[in-house]
Order: sequence, then structure tokens, then C-alpha cells
Amino acid sequence: MKFSFFDGHNDTLLNLYNNHKNDAESFFNTLSGGHIDYERAVNSGMEGGFFAIFPPPYTSLSLPDPEKFLTPEGYDVPLPEAVDPEACRKVTDEMIDLLYQIETNSNHRFKVVKDSNELEKTVQNGQMAAVLHFEGAEVISPDLSNLEYYYEKGLRSLGLVWSRPNAFAQGVPYRYPSTGDIGPGLSEQGIALVKKSNQFGIMLDTSHLNEKGFWDVVAHSNAPIVATHSNAYALSPISRNLTDEQLKAIGDSNGVAGVTYSVNMLRKDGKMIQETPIGEVVSHIRYIVQLIGAEHVALGSDFDGTTLPNEINDVTDVPKLIEALEKDGFTNDEIERICFRNWHRVLADTWK
Repeated sequence: MKFSFFDGHNDTLLNLYNNHKNDAESFFNTLSGGHIDYERAVNSGMEGGFFAIFPPPYTSLSLPDPEKFLTPEGYDVPLPEAVDPEACRKVTDEMIDLLYQIETNSNHRFKVVKDSNELEKTVQNGQMAAVLHFEGAEVISPDLSNLEYYYEKGLRSLGLVWSRPNAFAQGVPYRYPSTGDIGPGLSEQGIALVKKSNQFGIMLDTSHLNEKGFWDVVAHSNAPIVATHSNAYALSPISRNLTDEQLKAIGDSNGVAGVTYSVNMLRKDGKMIQETPIGEVVSHIRYIVQLIGAEHVALGSDFDGTTLPNEINDVTDVPKLIEALEKDGFTNDEIERICFRNWHRVLADTWK
């Protein structure tokens, strides 16, 4: 049986912006060096996903190599400094324009969706559905005065942080072995942002957020708790992954954890080794399903934003992962939930 899937997180806009001259038409060609373009995605069964805007105030993003920050037990990459919000706004606005130019150039094949009815109709019509997501809230003014502006521009999913601090919260550094219990919780502005996002119906993403910040979101949000691209700490004890207690809070809220294919977040040793079996992704999915149920697990690849296992070289290999789920004994109903129905549900429960 062939399954479609909805991807919980990709950085394809960043790839286009940095490596393909911010050219929307490139998305409809085969992108050398990238993980997603339109033809490969559609042929693989990708019905849509969260298209992230990550706004580094510089021309390219180079993640520090953990091997350069080794400790006796693993590694400890320093937390980057906060960045200039104005520089982030410029990049963000340009990438929003890029997303809508993709829609314009698509000949009705690609649509930015803003409510759950539009999402369902877009998928039923065979169009690719894109959710506009911010990976980090640097562009939002601390007084929230421009949140409505970005909502009107289509913002429907907001990650409070990337792995750096901002006015609202602090992200976790890449540290192994370590929980995410590093640094303070949400600021007063961060709590206000959670509540205002609830009012607008903007989904909040806790991936990259430290543990105290996560529990502040749980305390102050009235929407499902979501982590778009985070794995199980019990299987890979890296700071970016979620403890059992955090995963249970996601389940209790009727939320979703999107399992990422990032190799260092899959492996027990936390290393950036591409010779990581596809079975490690299945293991994280199985673990979370057994802990909180198949209705609370989804796919959150981090395509175009991370180092992948060789067996998931790009979006065309997602069917291999789905086949591995079938071989592991997941039912068709469970696979449909994991592949797309859980994302549809949590967005319908969040969006106004």
C-alpha cells in the first residue's frame, strides 16, 4: 500500500535562499545538493509540510562540528549569541516572498494554507500544501506589535527559539550527553507570546526549546503541545531530545512529536555518522508510540537542515521508511496517523 505523508519540518526555503539565488523557479527543478524539490517530493508521496523560515542574519548557516567541542563523555557546543532582530526581519520577509513566489509559479500545484479546511481541500485537490513556519521568534517584536502582521502574511506555526537565546526564551545548546534542562524558562514576553499565539491560532513548536521553557509552554498554553522535529531522549541522550515526562505531556495535551531523521538525534552515541540504519528512525517512532500512542507521533524530517542517514538520502527515501514501519508491524491505521493524519488533526485543533 502506498501512503502519502505530511512533513513536520524542512529547511528547503533556506536552501533555495542561500544556494539557489532565492529563485522560486528552482523549486520546480531538480535541486542538486538539496533534499526536497517539487518533483521528487510529489513522486515520493509528500502531500505537504511545514516550510520553515530560519533567519540567520548572515548569508549561510554553518552548524558547529560537535567533533571540535569534545568532552570526556561526548561534546558540548557553545550556545550561539542572540542575533540582530532587524537583520532577521529582512531575511524573513524575503523568504516569505520566496514562498509565495513558489505558489505563484506553481500553476496551482502548490498552495500556502492558512486554515484546516483549506489544508484538507488542497490535499484532496492533489496540490502540495505548505504551512508557513518560523524557526525562532527573533523577528517578533518583544511587545508583540507585529505578530498580527505576520499572521496576516500567513504565519501559522511558530518555533519560539532555535538553539540560541532571544527575547522570549532560550534554546538548548548541542550537548551530549545531556537533558534539555539548560538555562532559564520563558521570559514575561515569552509567556505573553504563548498566550497571544493561542488567541490567533498559531501553532507553537517546542523543538529547540530548553526544558524549563517547555514546561512554561505546558503551563500557559491552551493548545496542543507540539515538537515538530525532536526524538526520544531515552534512546539518544542529547539535549535536543525529549524526556519521557515531556513526551507524556505532549500526549496528555493531544499534541504531536515529529520524529526527525537527524543522525545525532537518532544514535545512542550522539555522533554525526551517516552510516546510521533506517531502523533507528523506526525505533524512535516505536518507542514514542508505546509511551504515548500512535495518535501522538508524526514525521518531522528536518530535510535541508541536518545530516541524514545514508538510507534516507532525500525525500525520495521516505517510502523506504514507511516500508520499514510496515515490516516492524505497524498497522495501516497507525501508519496513516504517523504519516499525515496526526498533523492534520493537531492543526485543526490549534488553528482558528
